[in-house]
Amino acid sequence: MRARDIPPSAWIGIIGITVTAGAAVFAPYVAPYGEREIVGDIWEPMSSTFLLGTDNLGRDLLSRLIYGARTTLAVALAASVLSFSIGITLSFIAAATRGVVDQGLSRLNDLMMSIPTLIFALVLLAVLPQSVWVLILVMAVLDSTRVFRLGRAIALDISVMEFVEAARLRGERTIWIIFREILPNALSPLLAEFGLRFAFSILFLSTLSFLGLGIQPPTADWGGMVKDNKDGIIFAVSAALIPGAAIATLAVCVNLVVDWLLKRTSSLKGGRDDG
Repeated sequence: MRARDIPPSAWIGIIGITVTAGAAVFAPYVAPYGEREIVGDIWEPMSSTFLLGTDNLGRDLLSRLIYGARTTLAVALAASVLSFSIGITLSFIAAATRGVVDQGLSRLNDLMMSIPTLIFALVLLAVLPQSVWVLILVMAVLDSTRVFRLGRAIALDISVMEFVEAARLRGERTIWIIFREILPNALSPLLAEFGLRFAFSILFLSTLSFLGLGIQPPTADWGGMVKDNKDGIIFAVSAALIPGAAIATLAVCVNLVVDWLLKRTSSLKGGRDDG
């Protein structure tokens, strides 16, 4: 694939994700001030000293935004990877074994999906110890239900194909069939779905932080920054709008890349079918 084959919309998404990831990785080197350092008065306007102004405690908003990118991306990415590991493993086992195992896992998944995700998360986080790892685990388990549903549908379509039946007739084990026959043929739609779930994890984490059950202060994350500075909107202070715009921009960038991957996957599949 050549660079000129990538559409402008996808380039916008790639650049946006790259800039955000770069700021997150090199946050201590590019941030003007420390993550928790109070450097001025509360809600100071944008200036040459504070490019985006200060927050409700007098901390540099640009520095908090950069450090918040690190926290938001790390937690969202960890939750997405874990949710896919859980969802894909269980869905492929269900599709490959079928019978009682498939019915049991599917009904349990339906039960969890019947409860609104946000309410379920708020209840769990309210009773469990507040830590980043608990937050990641709760997000991953709840999101894995969506991954399970998609993974099972894809795996069922693949598992009835001739090469999978041939593997069963050869006496191959279920684990071998899952990782050597089903998974390689399901990678394209699953990678696109991973992008969508990653964008959802960013929005979900920001929502939880805004409600006070996500990343706990004084650690910076974009949803928490919106919560901390929301009262400034009354006084025409844009401190809450900047992290909100960052959340929206990153979600749009991820979706632009995912849309391109979906179109590319569809075109490649169409080309193979025509051939």
